Amino acid sequence: MSQRSIIRHMNSYPKKGGPIQRIIPPGDNKHRLVCEQCGYIQYDNPKIVVGVVATWKNKILLCKRAIEPRTGYWTLPAGYLELNEGTEDGAKREAKEEAGAELKLNALLAVYNIQRLSQVQIIYRADLINDKICPGAESESVTLFPITDIPWKNLAFPSVSWAIKQHDSVKGLSVFPPFTNPHGESGDY
Repeated sequence: MSQRSIIRHMNSYPKKGGPIQRIIPPGDNKHRLVCEQCGYIQYDNPKIVVGVVATWKNKILLCKRAIEPRTGYWTLPAGYLELNEGTEDGAKREAKEEAGAELKLNALLAVYNIQRLSQVQIIYRADLINDKICPGAESESVTLFPITDIPWKNLAFPSVSWAIKQHDSVKGLSVFPPFTNPHGESGDY
């Protein structure tokens, strides 16, 4: 990799022109991109995904993806947390962007670890304020499904299935501990 392309990968690199190398910095145990000139260390950290299992009259809101990965498959309203945004605000924003949904969060449902993607997924349980939903730019369509009609074989990601099933298992409970990955599940297809 050329020095120019390495610097391009250092998103918050404070100075220009210093030689970059991939080393294990003193006191660390992982290789990092480090500037020899100023000592700046580029840390690559996991991405945070926020989303919701949102319901209206016992029906679950799903969005049919209009973007890769998994175009044409069903998912929960979810996406990457933005800088300087709280997880609850991010979950509400994603529901609005992907499904035109206004909602009220009522509990943290789950925190999933998808290690192969370096993702942490934070999923909330929510009630729709009304049934006025519409597809956003990233959704082909949006639908409210009774649990019996969920298109299980056409869900985009394993964590979507986990969240729906775990949501169903605590239906009617106002207090419960947040779920994590089901035993032995890593999010691989």
